Amino acid sequence: MPELPEVEALRLFLTETAVGRVVARVDLASFTCLKTVDPPISALAGLEVEQVARRGKFLGLDIGGLWLAFHLARAGWLTWRDTIPERPVRPGKGPLALRVVFADGAGFDLTEAGTQKRLAVSVVEDLAQVPGIASLGPDPLGADFDRNRLDAILDGAGRAQLKGVLRDQRVVAGIGNAYSDEILHAARLSPYAACTGLDDAKRQALYDAIRTELSQAVHRASGLATTELKDAKRAGLRVHGRGGQPCPVCGTTIAEVSFADSSLQYCPGCQTGGKLLADRRMSRLLR
Repeated sequence: MPELPEVEALRLFLTETAVGRVVARVDLASFTCLKTVDPPISALAGLEVEQVARRGKFLGLDIGGLWLAFHLARAGWLTWRDTIPERPVRPGKGPLALRVVFADGAGFDLTEAGTQKRLAVSVVEDLAQVPGIASLGPDPLGADFDRNRLDAILDGAGRAQLKGVLRDQRVVAGIGNAYSDEILHAARLSPYAACTGLDDAKRQALYDAIRTELSQAVHRASGLATTELKDAKRAGLRVHGRGGQPCPVCGTTIAEVSFADSSLQYCPGCQTGGKLLADRRMSRLLR
């Protein structure tokens, strides 16, 4: 799933490549991905891209005062094309969800792999009209995300587990499964640690890890072509997706907890005092 660093890299890429271009047409290949009907998607034709914005994991293109906003969900992606194929888009069961074609022949595709179609596209007059955007928590790289903001989040979460809180977009916008693993590893905290159980030193470690891990990931991704972002993300991860491999910090074998549709990875040596976490959804640290 694209998370804040990759989506921010896509924002920078589109700012360089799409701003100033005029939309010739927008072709809809998956009707289920379009979540709005007014204004119609055809209203974007003939308008110029003025800016590109990010809200959490959402991207929005300001096109002549209208916003084309989209969330790539778990299996979605954006692919830029210097030349769009002339053949028309045909709605069907393939990965293509939406195609934006500019007047000069360039454009980009939004695609989604797999059978669970969750990619969401909206055409709105204001980004706040997108329900998923309106409910977002603060951006962890925003200037207003300081230590006091994090303390308020932790205090409000009570006994909730850190992993779930970091992934809750209503609490903090943009962090997903992969970077929550990386942040908790850098902060040397268990994914099942209770938010209110963190002392001042652990809270500071968590805050520093959030800012550092995300900032470094954005730096690694910036300037890459869209085709390179996925590999760059995987290469930069220390624990997520690396179950069974040695931890690059302490050498302990990275462990995994599997759920119905996802998994988390952590280092027992760095994060849980050498103890393993039970491999079931509602598990707590083994005693």
